[in-house]
Amino acid sequence: MAKVSLKQPIIQEISDHVKDAASVVIVDYRGLTVTEDTQLRKNMREAGITYKVYKNTMMNFAFKDTEFEPLSEVLAGPSAIAVSKDDATAPARIIANFAKTAPELEIKAGVVEGTYYDAEGMKAIAAIPSREELLSRLLGSMQSPITNLARVLNQIAEQGGGDAVAEKASSEAEEAPSQETAAEEAPAQEAAAEEAPADAEA
Repeated sequence: MAKVSLKQPIIQEISDHVKDAASVVIVDYRGLTVTEDTQLRKNMREAGITYKVYKNTMMNFAFKDTEFEPLSEVLAGPSAIAVSKDDATAPARIIANFAKTAPELEIKAGVVEGTYYDAEGMKAIAAIPSREELLSRLLGSMQSPITNLARVLNQIAEQGGGDAVAEKASSEAEEAPSQETAAEEAPAQEAAAEEAPADAEA
């Protein structure tokens, strides 16, 4: 009984961590140096992710009868748990990025928004951009047409504004003789040219 009572607080701690979690990832951290492990924990903490090493038996008890129970299948050897309450893809993404310089770090499996994924499935989850990156891309695509409009309006302003452009077009139209006026003036000019020699003879 004494051993069970000692284990209960740890099991409860794990249960509290995974309760209402957006994602829970089981990590094989064997081979990491102390420096690498410290940096990984820092990266997780800054992203608001709980990252801790627990005994597999403790996690087994905590996962029992929950949506995270399938994770018990991969609880063999040294295991760490990464839990995110908000960004479901953050743990997998951070671990995958960190593993580029520390290949010993591996994801065993995970449960993301209630769905179990094996190691291969978690690689696909890790490739999903963060919420911030997606929002940045969306804002960028929205701002592009606005930027083009602003450029056109700026060019109009540099030419004196819309009124000035309209006035310039209007004055150019007034200065150019109409086709009807040109047609009427042409015969008169020809007649004047014919009468000129007669006047000279007289």
